[in-house]
Amino acid sequence: MAVPGDRQEAAAAARVPEPCPKRLFRLVQDGRLRALRDELQRVGGWAAGAGCPGPAGDTLLHCAARHGHRDILAYLAEAWGMDIEASNRDYKRPLHEAASMGHRDCVRYLLGRGAAVDCLKKADWTPLMMACARKNLEVIQDLVEHGANPLLQNKDGWNSFHIASREGDPEILQYLLSVSPAAWKTESKIRRTPLHTAGNTSAPNLITPSAMHGCLEAVKVLLNRCEYEPDCRDKCGVTPFMDAIQCGHVNIARLLLATQKEGHTSTVQTLLSLGADINSKDERNRSALHLACAGQHSACVEFLLQSGLKDSPDVSGTLAQQLTKRTDILQCFDRTVAT
Repeated sequence: MAVPGDRQEAAAAARVPEPCPKRLFRLVQDGRLRALRDELQRVGGWAAGAGCPGPAGDTLLHCAARHGHRDILAYLAEAWGMDIEASNRDYKRPLHEAASMGHRDCVRYLLGRGAAVDCLKKADWTPLMMACARKNLEVIQDLVEHGANPLLQNKDGWNSFHIASREGDPEILQYLLSVSPAAWKTESKIRRTPLHTAGNTSAPNLITPSAMHGCLEAVKVLLNRCEYEPDCRDKCGVTPFMDAIQCGHVNIARLLLATQKEGHTSTVQTLLSLGADINSKDERNRSALHLACAGQHSACVEFLLQSGLKDSPDVSGTLAQQLTKRTDILQCFDRTVAT
C-alpha cells in the first residue's frame, strides 16, 4: 500500500513538464541563450541529450553550430555535457555544420575541445571539404592548422583541393598548395582533374553530371603552380579546353590553347600542336564545335571556326551546326564558307 509521501512524489513527477523539441530548437536557432537555459532547467537535462532529436537526427549542438551561436554551443557542451561528436542521420557532426556555414568561432571552439578534425559525413566529406565549398579561407586555415588532411578523398574521388578548384578562389588554391604541394595530383573516379573542374560551369548538355564553375584566375593558378597537361582527358575523352568551350568560357579556352602551344615548342609536333588540340574528339566523335553549338555559345563557335576547326559528323552523323537553331551561330558557319 502506497504511503502519502510516495503519492506526493509520484504526483510531483507527473507534474514535470514534457519538453517541446521544436521550441528548444527554435530558441537555439534564434540565439536566445537565457530563454534556452530557463527552458532546459524547467524540463530537465534529458531534453538536452539524445532524447530531443531534431530534423535529420540533429542535436541541439548541431543547430547551434549551424547558426553560429558559440555561446550556446559552449553552454550545451559544458553545462549539459552534450557530445560534440554526435552524428545525425547523414553522419554530420557539429564541426561539419560550423565549417560548412563558415562560423569560425564555433569551429575554433569545437577544435579546442578536441573535435575530430577529419570526421566523415555521408559521401565521405570532411569539415575541410565543406569549408572549401564555402570559400572561407580563415576556417580552412584553422582546420589545416589543427591537422586536417587536404589529401583525403570523398566517395567521388575529390579531395579538398579539387573542391576548392570548383569554387575558383585563387587565394584558397594558393594556400592549399603551400601547405600540401601534392594536393593538385588528383583525379576523380571519372578521371576529371581540378583543371577540368576550374575551367567549366553549369550549362545545358553537360557531359558530366556536376555543375562546375569556370574561373579564369583559378585556371591561371593551376597552370602556373601545377603540372597538368592542358589536353588531359577524362573518362569520356573530354579535355579542359573542350569543357571551357562547351560552357562558353572563351578566355579560358584561349588560355588553355596558348599553354598547349607553348608546351610543345621543343618538339617536332610544334607545327601541328595547335591544330591537333583544336581537333580533339570525345568518345562520341564530337569536337569542341559540337559542344559549343549544343551550348548555344556563338562567341565560342566563331572563335573555333576562325581558329581553323572544320565541322564534321559525330558517330551518329550529326554535324555541329545541326545542334543549333540560332541565326547568329548559323551565320558564323556561312561566313566561314564564304571566306
